[in-house]
Amino acid sequence: MLSKVIKEDYIQLDVEANDFPDAISQALEPLVEDDAATQEYVDAVIKIYQETGPYIVITKNVALPHAPVSEGAKKVAIGFTRLKNAIVSGHECNDPVKYLFPLSAKDSQSHIELLSELADLLGDPVFIEFLENVSSKEEFINYLKKYEGAQKNEKS
Repeated sequence: MLSKVIKEDYIQLDVEANDFPDAISQALEPLVEDDAATQEYVDAVIKIYQETGPYIVITKNVALPHAPVSEGAKKVAIGFTRLKNAIVSGHECNDPVKYLFPLSAKDSQSHIELLSELADLLGDPVFIEFLENVSSKEEFINYLKKYEGAQKNEKS
């Protein structure tokens, strides 16, 4: 459940970034501060981006900064960063990036269900509009809890 993994401390609104590597670094900073990932992990995400291109830009305006577990991920954590101004990543179809969901995972399996839940949300235009207008960390967490409650009711 995303609401259990995305802590309020991992949510940042209207961050100013100079370029895409700076946006990645700032998005991952709360995970480093909480010891969910190391600074080496952040450096690896940026290095992989610089070497392979914007593979982490997963859909229109959205990036999922992450690297292999071996690069310094310590526990499962997902954050959310909304940039004050959208920034170019170099992705031909999905630029500019405005929303980042930084990810760390302690193994290659524990985060799969979370990514599925995030993918469902990102496919909902109402959620994308919410990302643009959310005004507080509490509002963000409450939205996730409401969404998860609705999902739970659909399954029962």
